[in-house]
Amino acid sequence: MADPTDGAIDFPEPDRPVVEVVSYQFADEDARDERNEAQVVMDLADIRPGMTVADIGAGEGYYTVRLAERVGEDGRVLAQDISREALERLGRRVERERLENISIKLGKPDDPQLPSDSFDRIFLVHMYHEVTDPYAFLWRMWPALNADGQIIVVESDSPVGRHGLPHTLLFCEFEAVGYVLVEYLERPDIKGYFARFQRGKARTRPEAIRPCSTGQE
Repeated sequence: MADPTDGAIDFPEPDRPVVEVVSYQFADEDARDERNEAQVVMDLADIRPGMTVADIGAGEGYYTVRLAERVGEDGRVLAQDISREALERLGRRVERERLENISIKLGKPDDPQLPSDSFDRIFLVHMYHEVTDPYAFLWRMWPALNADGQIIVVESDSPVGRHGLPHTLLFCEFEAVGYVLVEYLERPDIKGYFARFQRGKARTRPEAIRPCSTGQE
């Protein structure tokens, strides 16, 4: 069987436009803190001291640094992004704020490059709509979760191609790979919705994945 990270596996392309990354900072951190965004999301995700968490599409680290504080010195946070420049800026921030429980890793558009059986939670906050190869990305993320691990998604319930993703399409893409929806909440206070997924009984074989339709012509 081909190694899932060697690029030899064929995955279907998404039947939707993918928004280009225009900024690695979703919004001003002060504005996000005024609406208590990170605290709300971490509470909903049940983030506790000692957990191991991945922040995918970490950018300049809004969630990364707050997750690091929440999981404490006995926990770990892996900040991942596909931008070397964003990670370099985040690295300087981590050093400046002396956050010793954070590690940084460069990922790929179709592979988050996460270690296996490692994470209690994987955060995808306002970034999933920018993933260019969602089925490959989700398929390769699967082994990174530990036995009770969950993926946390925060997105805007916007039309396809407008820096968000309808929740029904999100559900379909995750379920196509074999994930199961655990919880869905509409949360205007965080400018979007909150969704929580876990692994189902089996990961769908790449050749058996059926791309979801947007219903748009």
